[in-house]
Amino acid sequence: MDSSQKRDTMQYDTVIVGAGPAGLAAAIRLKQLAHSTGRDISVCVLEKGSEVGAHIVSGAVMDPVALNELLPDWRERGAPLDCEVQQDDFWLLSKERAWRLPIPPSLHNQGNYIVSLGLVCRWLAEQAEALGVEIYAGFAAAEVLYHDNGAVKGVATGDMGLDKNGKPSANYQAGMELHARQTLFAEGARGSLSKQVIARFALNRDSCPPTYGLGIKEIWEVPAEQCTAGRVIHSIGWPLDSCTYGGGFIYHGKDNRIAIGLIVGLDYHNPYLSPFEEMQRLKTHPEIQKMLAGGRRIAYGARAISEGGLQSLPQLSFDGGVLVGDAAGFLNVPRIKGSHTAIKSGMLAAEAVFEVLQTESDSPRRAATYEQRFAESWLYRELHTARNIRPAFRWGLYGGSAYAALEQYLFKGRTPWTLRHRHSDARSLNKAATASPIAYPAPDNVLTFNRSDSVFLTHTAHDENQPVHLILETPLLATEINAREYASPETRYCPAGVYEIVEQNGKPQLHINAANCIHCKTCDIKDPTGNIRWQCPEGGSGPNYGAM
Repeated sequence: MDSSQKRDTMQYDTVIVGAGPAGLAAAIRLKQLAHSTGRDISVCVLEKGSEVGAHIVSGAVMDPVALNELLPDWRERGAPLDCEVQQDDFWLLSKERAWRLPIPPSLHNQGNYIVSLGLVCRWLAEQAEALGVEIYAGFAAAEVLYHDNGAVKGVATGDMGLDKNGKPSANYQAGMELHARQTLFAEGARGSLSKQVIARFALNRDSCPPTYGLGIKEIWEVPAEQCTAGRVIHSIGWPLDSCTYGGGFIYHGKDNRIAIGLIVGLDYHNPYLSPFEEMQRLKTHPEIQKMLAGGRRIAYGARAISEGGLQSLPQLSFDGGVLVGDAAGFLNVPRIKGSHTAIKSGMLAAEAVFEVLQTESDSPRRAATYEQRFAESWLYRELHTARNIRPAFRWGLYGGSAYAALEQYLFKGRTPWTLRHRHSDARSLNKAATASPIAYPAPDNVLTFNRSDSVFLTHTAHDENQPVHLILETPLLATEINAREYASPETRYCPAGVYEIVEQNGKPQLHINAANCIHCKTCDIKDPTGNIRWQCPEGGSGPNYGAM
């Protein structure tokens, strides 16, 4: 008897994969609609992290516009939005200087809040559970289940207690099947199941290839006189070259804590570039050093974010389910904000799904009004206005900035054209023979650090005996193509030191330190041969972020 025959089955009206802002907002909205109409619907949320918020890492400056709609009394409920933005700055950096520039309209943050998105998600989970939502943390949805007619039937959680060879060990526990009339995929950027669903239903047939960025973030505790609670700084320029999209952020929060980070567009060209090392260099800028001097780093994290925008959105609904949040790609790149768009997409999806649940038929259906609701919403208008700014940076920092200024100040997003993303991030790397190596300084262990010390701060935990969740589809490609033609870029683009080249029997081999993985998904996105596949490890594995 195989493991699938041993699975227990649970039936729900809706199953939501992922307890981020999109998934939790959808759960809350479904229960609100059910209560308002006197109906009783069952809602289950699966979260692969050890607890809600464990895998959440974001800047984050949050626009409360969607939260105002979802829970208008969020202040009275004690939502952890308690550091309102007081000051905005926008810097152009060189290695030694910082020029203050006019703040683009997209980066005005009046009325927004510096938050820990992990804490916001924990609070949202409390609101959802109070409404009757069942939330199961530590259970990774590892497989999509389908009806005989091809519609989504639900998901199955992964088996627990498998050894490295995938065989049941003494503490083996079979996964569970969760069947639903509607399944909502809210896994965040590059969700492993969302990716499968998009391919199976060809949901991206009319959209541009998705493109992503890698956000790397640290939290510092600094002397009180160096932290101005409510101050927000965004930067462009150094340490990135003018051909690489990205920029820095510095958010002064409460309790003398500063969040500092760098976002690097994963369409960068130089295979020698290391986003992690670029982040370490950012902290050595004289203006930033002043803020961090005498402080100590207390947290570290990294996560891929969706940067494709409106033109990369796939079809949102399909037979038996929908995509919400960054699983679809609802982030507003010029604003560097995705929590409010995720919440709104979850609400719109919930309203469409609820219509389906009100019908008498149990046969799987498509929540077809989701697309219409999106097209008529402020979320669509916001993404439509912003749609051309990210792809314009194919012309580099200065050409992209000039175009972005025209879009925001003159055209205000009303141009009759839409710039397209031309290819995936995996295809953007130049061959090593045509690229210039980058010499990064050694860490000083005061301001700058190495990867292993950084990963230690993520509290990442994987059972060493479980099967490796990072799959090389064709192992030979790692040495025959990646190493020879691209100088093994996976050893640099991974912000956790998962990949390294080692000598075995006199030959170079790619060694995967899967226990270091912080689930950023960069390898699944950036590998030039598309050879690395990220899949869910055992539930509860991975980082355990605190207030990131």
